Amino acid sequence: MNTANLQLEGLVMVMAGINQALVAKGLFSTAELDRVLAVSEQTAMGDDRVAEDLSPSNRDAIVFPIRLLRLANNMADGAGVPSFSELARMVGQSKGPHNDQL
Repeated sequence: MNTANLQLEGLVMVMAGINQALVAKGLFSTAELDRVLAVSEQTAMGDDRVAEDLSPSNRDAIVFPIRLLRLANNMADGAGVPSFSELARMVGQSKGPHNDQL
């Protein structure tokens, strides 16, 4: 695996932990964080470059960290966030087929 991918994996998990801490401290609710992440996902997918120039798999790659953070946010409990591999598997299972796969 590319070292940069491993670094990004660590960064995304740190962000998930920070999000959980923000909720635990009452600075944000889970719903508020979900809204922020949903808007981020819509903004990323609405970028003309993303919509027109990239393949479906590249578009999925762009929003993957956002989708993973949304899942982590909605699944977090007092014990912490699920592992990266578990969250990544769930992101893959939750996305629908691309138009060219129908």
